[in-house]
Amino acid sequence: MFSQALFKLLLLSLAMDAGAVSDLDLDKYDADKQVKIICLGDSAVGKSKLMERFLMDGYRPQQLSTYALTLYKYSSTINGQTVLVDFWDTAGQERFRSMHPSYYHKAHACIMVFDVQRKITYKNLPIWYKELREYRPEIPCLVVANKIDADTKVTQKNFSFAKKQGLPFYFVSAADGTNVVKMFKDAVQMALSYKRNSNDFMDEVMRELENFDLDTKEESSDKDEETQEGKPDSA
Repeated sequence: MFSQALFKLLLLSLAMDAGAVSDLDLDKYDADKQVKIICLGDSAVGKSKLMERFLMDGYRPQQLSTYALTLYKYSSTINGQTVLVDFWDTAGQERFRSMHPSYYHKAHACIMVFDVQRKITYKNLPIWYKELREYRPEIPCLVVANKIDADTKVTQKNFSFAKKQGLPFYFVSAADGTNVVKMFKDAVQMALSYKRNSNDFMDEVMRELENFDLDTKEESSDKDEETQEGKPDSA
């Protein structure tokens, strides 16, 4: 488990070094009042619709087609402090049943959604959860049963996945707004709490990799300067 996780983090570090996520400014998530919450789940389970229902007219989606994701920006006041939240949506990338490692990097919470009308989207939750835990072993994860407006009797069913994993579970409807605000506000609170109290091993490893990469670049830059200084002037 350790070696596999470390290998994946090394791949992530290499991808970042290659510029795969440079435009996303992931360093901002190190700030105390900025959190990143990611959404996971099969295609067409209603992740984007839930986001838009929660944010309503105030949402500002930012399409980043280069990275196959959409960012939704949100600000909230918690205990008298303004917290800036970036919600990351998959924008179709989930059809490959695997996300780019940068999608998980520095995430503070995860909202994992399935469609109560499509059993396969529920059966696929363990696949998404396994990948999440490979990159972010400790962050809070909320399991969300969407589209209950189609048949409210579904709320009487027993969806055991969340209980087995010890995860909070929500019945919601993006169509009529049932439980949507509560779910998202709980996610923000959990993300902020995690960030303030995190001792996540993966975070420590990534910090070490980033520091190592910075040191390597500085050494390379120093050597280049020495090489330039040592060259004789051309006549």
